[in-house]
Amino acid sequence: MNVIVCLDDKNGMLFNKRRQSQDKILRLNIKEFIHNKNLFMNNYSYKLFKDIDTGNIKVSEDFLNLSHDGFFLVEDKSLKPYEDKINTLIIYKWNRIYPADLHFDINVNDVSWELIDSEEFNGSSHEKITREIYRRTTNEKTT
Repeated sequence: MNVIVCLDDKNGMLFNKRRQSQDKILRLNIKEFIHNKNLFMNNYSYKLFKDIDTGNIKVSEDFLNLSHDGFFLVEDKSLKPYEDKINTLIIYKWNRIYPADLHFDINVNDVSWELIDSEEFNGSSHEKITREIYRRTTNEKTT
């Protein structure tokens, strides 16, 4: 399972049931990155991401349980229950701090994850967005 998330500097994802921010160039970056592979998401996310739909976006409220192949865009759910199914994390960082009441709950700094790529680009509404890609290692998770 390849999971895509957007985070602020304190790992915030959502505030008052709304995404912290959005950026058109970030959406285009995701579209290019996944190369027309399936992108699973819920209806909340699809309202924003439908502009990059080339027929490959699959929408379901239970999308994290549908498949393990393809990419999964997560904006409004805890990922801890799915951590063992995740092989790759694609983290887009806003490089800002926003109010948040839902935080990303996977520790990419433990031995289970390895940073394999990092890229910065200019967004349409953000001077700098960072995309980091983490791959699961074969090491045991720390507790």
